[in-house]
Amino acid sequence: MLIPASSRPGRPRHSLSARLLWLTVAVTLIVEVMILLPNLGRERMAWLTNRVTEAHLAALTVSAAPHGVVDLSTRNELLRLSGTEAIRLIKGGRSILVLPPRGEVRAEGSIDIAHETLIGSMLRAVAVMLNLEPDDILVTSPSPLQRGVIVQIVVHNARLASHLRGYVEHIAALSVAIALLTGLMVYLALDRILVLPMRRLTDSIATFRADPEHAAPLAMPPRKRFKDDEIALAASELAAMQTELRAALWRNARLAALGTAVAKISHDLRNILSSALLIADRLSGSDEPGTRRAAVALVTAVERATDLVTKTLTFAREGPPALLRAAFPLADLVGEVTEQVLAQAGTLVIEADIPPDLAPPLDRTQMFRALFNLIRNAAEAGAQRVVIRAKDEANVVSIEIEDDGPGLPEQARANLFRPFTGSARRGGTGLGLAIARDLVRAHGGELDLVATSDHGTLFRITLPNEVV
Repeated sequence: MLIPASSRPGRPRHSLSARLLWLTVAVTLIVEVMILLPNLGRERMAWLTNRVTEAHLAALTVSAAPHGVVDLSTRNELLRLSGTEAIRLIKGGRSILVLPPRGEVRAEGSIDIAHETLIGSMLRAVAVMLNLEPDDILVTSPSPLQRGVIVQIVVHNARLASHLRGYVEHIAALSVAIALLTGLMVYLALDRILVLPMRRLTDSIATFRADPEHAAPLAMPPRKRFKDDEIALAASELAAMQTELRAALWRNARLAALGTAVAKISHDLRNILSSALLIADRLSGSDEPGTRRAAVALVTAVERATDLVTKTLTFAREGPPALLRAAFPLADLVGEVTEQVLAQAGTLVIEADIPPDLAPPLDRTQMFRALFNLIRNAAEAGAQRVVIRAKDEANVVSIEIEDDGPGLPEQARANLFRPFTGSARRGGTGLGLAIARDLVRAHGGELDLVATSDHGTLFRITLPNEVV
């Protein structure tokens, strides 16, 4: 059994699982970048603070030397170990110790750590990494080792940039690893919780679409903790729908077979009834009164049986009727229907309130059948008076057929417009209403039961006053 191409899963990288994986990785990386920027500012501040601390320690080493003087090599080694180019200690507004630079150094920028903010440090860190800061910079900070002492150092931004790039590379590698691990875990969890059930749903829909009569119903594994989630509810509704559709298809197949058999039987039965009708007509001309009465009753019964067979055969054979629309006065059509109905039910009173200029584009023959069925049903139900009204509002024609009959019983209302079950009288077929509604719907309109009670019944036909 082939699954329709439109239902087959796409390429792996375009599947929902792959999209969830990459979406999770992307979101995790974005979050890591958002966390990295503030940490980058803090790392810069920590690096500068460490340089200040080490510079003060180097200065203390010099102050411990005899006469506070060290040789040139010792000075250069202290500057190298502290990671600075020059050191100055200030106390009380005056310099108390100076370690001059090893060569010519010109600080083109300055930083006061005491007044640095996290956002400012973050921006300066990015600028340093992009080589947008001066080569040498003067850093001023209160000494973390001795209160009241200000430490000034000159540092190369290249060293800071190198340190920050190493920090970013380390964090980036860690972030990618965390993102991939997180994405994989989320992928596995969502694949089991969401994607796998959705695949079962999709496979079940595709299989049911390919062979609805023989496809097995959807069977989802029990999900005790998530039995009320959306996927479980969707699976439950899909299984119920498949069961109902399968039953409906089975019933329709049986009805189709039954309809074919009925059509064949009706064709032969109509021929038999035609012969019986000819014999009954001959018997009605008999000289014996009893025979004539029996013949009249027989003719009536045969005509009813013939009419039932004809209507059943017509309903079974015809689909949506082909319409030949033409604009004509609706009042004239209602007059024709009235004459035809009164020929069969002479005691019925029919009143019509139809504007003479109302001429919608309709199929005259088909609309005649629809109106005839509705009015004849009212007469057969016991109505003595039928009122037909029509009007055109907002380019919609509304036709109301109201009678004073006993109303529709509960069973007829429950099965309204359903053939063979929606009749209001004993022995009726319900084909009249079913055919009338089909004819109205073929015109793009609708037939509705507006009201029914023991005082009468009101049906309304609504039709577009234009070709749809």
